[in-house]
Amino acid sequence: MENDGKARGDQRSTRNSGPALVGRETETAEIVRRVGADRSHSDVLILTGDPGAGKSTLIGIAADSARSAGGRVLRAVGSESEAHLGFAGLHQLLRPVLGETEGLPSRQRAALRAVLGLEECAETPDAMVVGLAVLTLLSDLADTAPLLVVVDDAHWIDRGSLDALSFVARRMDSEPVTLLLGVRTAATLPGFDKGYERLELGPLDSAAANRLLDRQPTPPTGRTRVRILEEAAGNPLALVELAHATAVRNPEGSSVEGPLPVTDRLERIFAGHAANLPEPTRRVLLLLAAADAADAQAAAMGLAEADDKAWDPADRAGLVRQDGTAIVFRHPLVRSAVYHAATFEERRQAHLALAELLREEPDRRAWHLAAATVRPDQDVSAALQQTADRARRRGGFAAAAAAQERAAELSPHREDRARLLAEAAASAVFTGQLGWVEHLAAAVRECTDDPALLGKAALATGRLMSLGPRHTAAFALLMRVADEAANARSPLVLDALAAAAVVRYYSGAESQQRQIQSLLSGMPDDAAGAALHAWVMAVSDPGGAGASLAPVLPELIAEAKSDAQRLTALAIVAWLLDQTALAARTFDEAFGQWQAHGPLPDGLGCAVGWTRLEQGRWVEARSVAADIAAMASAAGLDHAEACAQALDATVVALLGDPAAARRHAERALSLVDPLESRSVAVFARRALGMAAVAEGDYDIAYTQFRSAFTDDGDPVHYHVSYTVLAELAAAAVRRGRQEDAAQLLERSARHLGTGMSARVATLIDRGRALLADPEHAEPFFQAALAQPAGEQWPFERAQTRLDYGEWLRRRRRIAEARPMLSAALETFQRLGARPWVERAQAELRAAGIEATDVVPSAFTELSPQQQQIVVLAARGLTNREIGEKLFLSPRTVGSHLYRVFPKLGITARSQLRDVLEGTLSDTGVQS
Repeated sequence: MENDGKARGDQRSTRNSGPALVGRETETAEIVRRVGADRSHSDVLILTGDPGAGKSTLIGIAADSARSAGGRVLRAVGSESEAHLGFAGLHQLLRPVLGETEGLPSRQRAALRAVLGLEECAETPDAMVVGLAVLTLLSDLADTAPLLVVVDDAHWIDRGSLDALSFVARRMDSEPVTLLLGVRTAATLPGFDKGYERLELGPLDSAAANRLLDRQPTPPTGRTRVRILEEAAGNPLALVELAHATAVRNPEGSSVEGPLPVTDRLERIFAGHAANLPEPTRRVLLLLAAADAADAQAAAMGLAEADDKAWDPADRAGLVRQDGTAIVFRHPLVRSAVYHAATFEERRQAHLALAELLREEPDRRAWHLAAATVRPDQDVSAALQQTADRARRRGGFAAAAAAQERAAELSPHREDRARLLAEAAASAVFTGQLGWVEHLAAAVRECTDDPALLGKAALATGRLMSLGPRHTAAFALLMRVADEAANARSPLVLDALAAAAVVRYYSGAESQQRQIQSLLSGMPDDAAGAALHAWVMAVSDPGGAGASLAPVLPELIAEAKSDAQRLTALAIVAWLLDQTALAARTFDEAFGQWQAHGPLPDGLGCAVGWTRLEQGRWVEARSVAADIAAMASAAGLDHAEACAQALDATVVALLGDPAAARRHAERALSLVDPLESRSVAVFARRALGMAAVAEGDYDIAYTQFRSAFTDDGDPVHYHVSYTVLAELAAAAVRRGRQEDAAQLLERSARHLGTGMSARVATLIDRGRALLADPEHAEPFFQAALAQPAGEQWPFERAQTRLDYGEWLRRRRRIAEARPMLSAALETFQRLGARPWVERAQAELRAAGIEATDVVPSAFTELSPQQQQIVVLAARGLTNREIGEKLFLSPRTVGSHLYRVFPKLGITARSQLRDVLEGTLSDTGVQS
């Protein structure tokens, strides 16, 4: 609490340190507890409140408390003027520790220094590698003392920095790092809107408000006090400033203005304070208000009038305060008041002065020049275009789009404006802000009738729209772009068809396939567009495309090795064609790059997760699902999140956690319209079916699997539905529904014909074996197991071996059944598929073998992340190397190993290989 003071000096001291924390005792105690000395784990806390509620003061108390307890503090403050500068917030936060980046792994160091503008980069840094670099750096800094990372006014931090901090928050585990964010109540904070604790600073109650007024140098009384209490509405800063304003201007309170919002009222008060200051003081205050946080003090001190004498009147008026060696505004509302109270010409001169001082900072200089310009100016527009190019190379897509949009506004030429706006729309796709992209596309339409530019802007809108729930509208837009491009013989037609094919996959609508094929069939063969052509064919009709694409796919992949985006697209094609091993190798080649073109999952981004799942790399599949779900949720892209939830639901069902599987699957279904998103609907229903199988409830399992087909037996989704055929047959046998299932299976086989993949063929053979009369089943079992390609799908092959072994045992061919059942059990144990482990063990006991749990079962008791860490550690990787692969800090890796050693019955890292001997080669985790 602050002491009363009657003298002017006391009054200034009281007011300059911010509103007294009367009525915030509980919040203060909580903050101090969270940042205290006993911080052996990570923590994230979001402090919310209206302007003037005391967020900054509490954050300052937190920083002081952390330092007093021997901790280290990194601090950044968001500002409106920096929100469009890519990674400016991250640079501000890490500026005191940039020298420590030298200790980072080379890949992380290069990515981080590139986005901070400290080094040139040949290609866009991977957003996940940037996040990992920040995580590793913060973890390293916390080695010697607990670390507090505070970000005030986080709602004004640029999007690139916010994405990096969100990445860190999701992956902090055992680090003694606390992340404290201050944000206005009504503001959105992408990446932090769900799953984190919030501490709300609401209005002070009547008693606390009166106590605060009593502590002022001149406590108001009578009707003045009543009016202040009413108009401040419990806002601490408003109480202090209204009390001060009435005491200075009119003790009777007549100077308190009419019914304005609290924020506007405070700005009026602060503007009034500034208006009475000497001219040199008002000039340096305006300069400080116009400057960015990173260059404000240096720029201000570069002017002759910015000496100590110029600052003194502002200090006495309570508008600024000393912060180390810098002079800063006491509150963001002071800065806003000073800036907006000035005339436009005064603001323009301030920005021009700053631009002159910042010639060595081209991005900041460009924005100051832009702020000083009201009419078209080719030079300023060009400077902003260069800023956009630099931001895009660093992965700052929001900053790039903002610069391109402002460059368009200042361009003297109409066609240049249209081009820049179209480029801004393409950049803004990666921010996930559909409203912004649609606004930019509308601006393009107002500027030009050039079909190429109109198509580019519309394509950007359609691409982002496809990741939400509006698939019908997205498809119509994308096909319009494709039609217009085809008529104009524009190369944009393939780009539009590629995006439309993604929507077709999501929706599963057959009419969409006909439209795509009609346009695609008229396209000439073009070597340059071969990869995109393959993509459109495979995504929209994998059954029809498989025969022609499969032979040329390896060559296309070989040609794409230097292009991460093409490589990833072709990996997805391989997955769609059920060439899982090829898809996995191709994804592995593009490891760390498949999200390098933005912080959002691209169309069919979950394909890498499904590939991992089908290959038996379940831990990695869950990691993919978690990353995409978090990113999509932060961006509000419901369909992308639903895809990730369905993927995770499937993995946890196979692991034997049906309750969690149902939660994830139901979340997926709640996010989409099943008629607009048939792929998600079938994936989610398949997961619900597998969860029911895990529980032995074959009635529900049959219902869920049967829902993948219409009443007439047609697939609900042309690709996903066929993956449930064998499970449908297995459930049907247990519920006496063999006839219906057999008809559906054979109808599917006839429909697919020669276009079915080896995987679907083995599923159909397994289904036929289960549905056949026992004496006729064996040829189908043998056919299902005959193809060596079946080893690509270890879980499905183990299911077939289990079914065949059970059939052999019941035919009293025990000697043949045992190896089949043992092989199935080994695979289920390795994968951690507990319900299937138990069934295989029961079958082996019936075959005369008591199958006991082996060491790998202890391994499967670990969490998916711990399993992956153990496997990599057993292969000799260091904690830092493991962290690089799994996007974890080295400390988190070490903490997990420390916790799992007792579970595995070991005491040293050197024992891991012995414990897992015989299982490492099949774990599916790539080193």
